[in-house]
Amino acid sequence: MLHLLKLCVGPKEVAELAANQARRAALDPPLRHQTRMVPKRAAELLDGGSLYWVVAGLIRVRQRLVDIREERWDDGSACAGLVLDPELVLVEPRPQKPFQGWRYLEPPAAPPDVARGGAAATGLEALPPALRRELEALCLI
Repeated sequence: MLHLLKLCVGPKEVAELAANQARRAALDPPLRHQTRMVPKRAAELLDGGSLYWVVAGLIRVRQRLVDIREERWDDGSACAGLVLDPELVLVEPRPQKPFQGWRYLEPPAAPPDVARGGAAATGLEALPPALRRELEALCLI
């Protein structure tokens, strides 16, 4: 099994990502994310792997990879369609520096899921997201 790590460009919160995906899935099912490069290790990714999203500088959520297929963008150029399970699974937030494209993520390096119905967030995670971003921008956290 293997995972992918990808920056979420645009949305600053997981709720925004969920709303964008719901809109896209309704207009053009199934839910998928298109990316220029086709993963060479697709069989490993589809053996229980997930796409981990970096939202506002933190790995925050993952989605199970259902399929990887060859697709075309509107201009006719080839791309990979990463078909995703619509369920967004929160993970323990972990800082991640920006990068281009996607990266493979080995299972031991992946952040663990947040337990459903687990304890409420404490410390920095209890801060409102906008405040947390401002403090990060000021290099205070």
